Order: sequence, then structure tokens, then C-alpha cells
Amino acid sequence: MVNPGMVNPGWMGSGGSAVFDETERMSEAAQAALVDELAARYATTLYRVAYSVMRNAEDAEDAVQEAFLRVLRHRDTLGEVRDHRVWLIRIVWNIVLDRKRRAKTRPETDDVAELARVLPASGLNAEERAAAAQHHAGILKLVETLPEKEREVLVLSAFDELSSVEIAGVLGITESSVRSRLFRARNLMAELLGRTRHDRQGSLR
Repeated sequence: MVNPGMVNPGWMGSGGSAVFDETERMSEAAQAALVDELAARYATTLYRVAYSVMRNAEDAEDAVQEAFLRVLRHRDTLGEVRDHRVWLIRIVWNIVLDRKRRAKTRPETDDVAELARVLPASGLNAEERAAAAQHHAGILKLVETLPEKEREVLVLSAFDELSSVEIAGVLGITESSVRSRLFRARNLMAELLGRTRHDRQGSLR
């Protein structure tokens, strides 16, 4: 799992708080400290986003590492960013999609333990987390069969827990387009799940 310490510490400050709206006037050291703060705050979220697409822990870690290296290279523009969370998610999302298209990745896995670790699971005990991860692993297989546009919004919504506004920012589309795609995606998933249940019942007869 990627953690803030994995980002090259020689390029970053020691951490601490930063005033976002004064980034443009920050020294290089202060800009690096802000990147350090962003890494501490969002590394887990970015890993979850990357893993939901790559389905491989090492590839997800590599994608998050690359995302923060890109941020470091362009840290002088941080003052222009209105929503750092959505901005970072968009960076890692584009990275993983590009890598997925080039298909030079490690094999996808159905590592339930890894899913249990990265999925949001506040209030769940270990047994409930494992059951939720098993369920998510099966759902992810079905999601992979959806058309690309519907698949993208569903992954960002259901697995990465982004709002419609945030998804629109990540994908660069309108919020109404997000809602339309989500509607189609959920209908398609309902059909797939119904078909899967029917097949299981048939195999038990």
C-alpha cells in the first residue's frame, strides 16, 4: 500500500499545515510541504481509486506514486486548484486508464483480503469486512462487462464513493451526463445481477 512516506522525501518538506489560498506566494519549500500534506490526506483515497481500475496492488501503488510525482513537478500551480481532492483523483484516474489501455500491467487478481483493506468499511467488524469484500469482488467482475462510459461512472460512484459533482470534475463532463450514465449503469447491473441469480438457481435444481 502506498503511504505518504513512499513519495520521494528529498523533494518534500517535513509536513505541517498550509494555507491553500496563499499557495501562489509560497516559497518552493512551502509548496513542497503542501504536497506532503496532500499525500498524507489523500494517498489512501487515490490508492482505492487506482485499485478499483487496475485490480492489482503493485500497479495501484505505482499509479499513486506517479500521480504524486506529477504533482511535485507542477507544484507551482497548486494555487490555481479549487478542489485538491477531485484534482488528485482526476490525475490518478487518467494514469490508470492510460495504463489499462496500454495493457502493460500485472495480472488482475481477486484478492479479497486486499479489497477488504481498501474498501470503505467504517463500523464493520473483520468478518463483515471480509463478506463485503467478497461481494464487491463478484460485483466488480460484472461491472467489467459494462460499456466504458457506464462502467467509469459506476466505479467512481459505487466503489470510490464520489458524488455526481466530483465524478463530473474527474471525467470532465456535466453533472447531468453523470446522472444519465449512472441511471443506465444501474439498470444494466440490475439485469446482470438478475441473470446471475437466475443462473445460480438453475444450477441448484
